[in-house]
Amino acid sequence: MSSTATLAWHDGQPFSETFGDVYFSRASGLAETRHVFIDHNRLPERFAALADGEVFTVGETGFGTGLNFLAAWQSFREHAPDTARLAFVSVEKFPLSRDDLIRALALWPELAELSGQLLAQYRSLPPGFHRFVFDNGRVALTLMVGDALERYPELDGEVDAWFLDGFAPSKNPEMWRPELFALMAQKSAPGASFATFTSAGFVRRGLRDAGFAVEKVAGYGHKREMSRGVLTAPPEAAWRAPWYSRPALFARDRTAIVVGGGVAGAATAASLAARGWRVTLLERHDALAQEGSGNPQGVLYGKLSPHFTPLTWLLLAGLCYSRRVLDTHLADAPDDWQACGVLQLAYDDAEAKRLRGLAAAGLPETFARAVSAAEAGELAGVALDQDGLFFPEAGWLHPPALVAALASHPNVDVRAANGVLELEYRENRWIAHGAAGTLAEADAVVLCQAADTKTHAATAHLPLKTIRGQVSELPASESAPLTTVLCGEGYIAPARRGRHTLGASFNFERTDNALSPDEHRGNLDMLAKLAPALAGALAASSANVETLPGRAALRATTPDYLPLVGPLADAARLAEVYAALANDATLKLTDPAPWLPGLFVNAGHGARGMVTAPLCAEIVAAYLENEPMPVSRALVDALSPNRFAIRALMRGKPRKPASA
Repeated sequence: MSSTATLAWHDGQPFSETFGDVYFSRASGLAETRHVFIDHNRLPERFAALADGEVFTVGETGFGTGLNFLAAWQSFREHAPDTARLAFVSVEKFPLSRDDLIRALALWPELAELSGQLLAQYRSLPPGFHRFVFDNGRVALTLMVGDALERYPELDGEVDAWFLDGFAPSKNPEMWRPELFALMAQKSAPGASFATFTSAGFVRRGLRDAGFAVEKVAGYGHKREMSRGVLTAPPEAAWRAPWYSRPALFARDRTAIVVGGGVAGAATAASLAARGWRVTLLERHDALAQEGSGNPQGVLYGKLSPHFTPLTWLLLAGLCYSRRVLDTHLADAPDDWQACGVLQLAYDDAEAKRLRGLAAAGLPETFARAVSAAEAGELAGVALDQDGLFFPEAGWLHPPALVAALASHPNVDVRAANGVLELEYRENRWIAHGAAGTLAEADAVVLCQAADTKTHAATAHLPLKTIRGQVSELPASESAPLTTVLCGEGYIAPARRGRHTLGASFNFERTDNALSPDEHRGNLDMLAKLAPALAGALAASSANVETLPGRAALRATTPDYLPLVGPLADAARLAEVYAALANDATLKLTDPAPWLPGLFVNAGHGARGMVTAPLCAEIVAAYLENEPMPVSRALVDALSPNRFAIRALMRGKPRKPASA
């Protein structure tokens, strides 16, 4: 696990107390960065040569203060065509605190406009992958928090140019190892370059052994020599399960149909639109956000496991990414987004044990910290009986406002009252048909329809199950000014426009959206258990469940509670192509998967859609643009819509769906 960097400041410059080294040259860190990494990777000329829509990926082995990233971004702005995009991937074991980063970047006023954008999105960085998007989608930063030798094997993407940086080999020998150089070669695109400030012999030998042609050239300032090179002998590609690989990119005009107007659909449309795609967003209701994304308040909250399951890795990355999205789109809308913090309370022994485990898991205290019942009460503004875990950077949002903001991109054409009855693939194009005829045509389709995602022939086999959820509303009381979200078996949010939202129920039996007195009663009982003093102040026990305001909607989840995200294969042909797995699940088969070209899914988010759907939209966009993924390769595989069909094959129980 990671922790924040411990810095000293020598003559106004940051100094790592952990490694006993400076972050950049005292003379001119920016000039050295440009000399070593920008010029000796030939980035200006390579940026200038990029084609329309092309993505250039830089990989870095130590993010530090972000100076190298900002310099690359600045060079990209100056030299690349407007339609090209930059993907920057970096790793950092000890990320700087926000205050330290502000102080460090203030040393470079010529980068102030870019560093301001970085700082606006830079908050707590728990372990794992973190996606930042800048310049209206033109620049994406994927920051992997952890040890380079642990994180780079998890990268799903190819690097065009390497910034081999970090503290000096004499100060941080653990990073400058043959294993890292081998990883660089494995993650390189054909002809990838590298540059580094060091010319140490063991570094040059290690890079040569990994397949790079290496040469010494003049260093910067007092450093007489540095190293640069190109990958000339790439390693043999490691086997990857073809059913989890990326489909080949297809000739296209970069048009997409997104079906479903909730958070998942709007976020997917926004992620593609930011990359220059023209998107038609189809919604069967008369307006967007009419299903699960239509509640008056949702919570930026995820039930994390101290065992760091795939779901926890997704929630950690999603919480941080959704916070950046909310700050970008709803920063000046206090009725729609408030970063008031979230308190998870230890409502029983099992929950207390989970929260203690999380408190000891090495998460940054600025992200989550343990609090006593007394401190929890002070934070919430109401008396509380339980200890808990406080997430100071979380809060509540008005989901319809987020959906509207995401769907407002000029490249998104919203067409409400247009339900898709049939999808047809003809002449390398997808055609969406509705009751009145053809609705739209495009190269790609992304289905974001919750449980209705499985209503199409190609998706009928997907194991999506419906869960009804009902929220209740109580009028606010001046005697109970709740100031932070409370979560236990359910949640209650601070008042929005004079009303608190609380809930939500989980009902697997009903599939209607009529209000249920019994589910209202369950929500009120949850509140009485979670916060008795608050329940009393809000007169919850005397509320009339027959007339209490609220809202019911249907959510969709999967058997393993992970969403379905990514490209779809033809399920019937999948069972045929990989039938041998039924006899031996360890076979390393190589036959290409029978992909349904351009057909993707982003669905099954359950009650966590505000946290997971925007990040999963970035995963879909990364597939379609051949970008580095915003999460680990293992998590990409764990989210695959084809995972259940493959698991059934391996158990010798293949499904028998009709061919799409």
